[in-house]
Amino acid sequence: MNKPTYVHDYQTIVAVLNQYNEGCKHADSNIMKPAFNAQATMFSVDGDGKLAGGGIQTLFDGIDSGFKPSPEAQGAIVRVDIVGTAASARIDTNDVSGFCFTDFFHLLKVEGEWTVVSKIFHTHLAP
Repeated sequence: MNKPTYVHDYQTIVAVLNQYNEGCKHADSNIMKPAFNAQATMFSVDGDGKLAGGGIQTLFDGIDSGFKPSPEAQGAIVRVDIVGTAASARIDTNDVSGFCFTDFFHLLKVEGEWTVVSKIFHTHLAP
């Protein structure tokens, strides 16, 4: 039996995730919106240890309402795992106005297109 190869899927997922990175870099949600399914969610754990988040529109509103990335901020896709029509990915971003982010993405291949269905993030102070 042939093992599945995901080279094309990997390249497509990287392109989708780069839409997110570019939207962050330019502080423009219109650049990143095509990467996300309209029903996508975003979650984190707040300072009290409680789950916070909801619909992905929260991300877009935050980006558009004053998100100011540092000119020296860098983001990198550090992992992409694909199994069939599901994938997970991780992006690490450093020094965005004094903070670092680790974003975990869950993607699904819906009607032949890869789309982000959830984003979970962790924020910590930049070194």
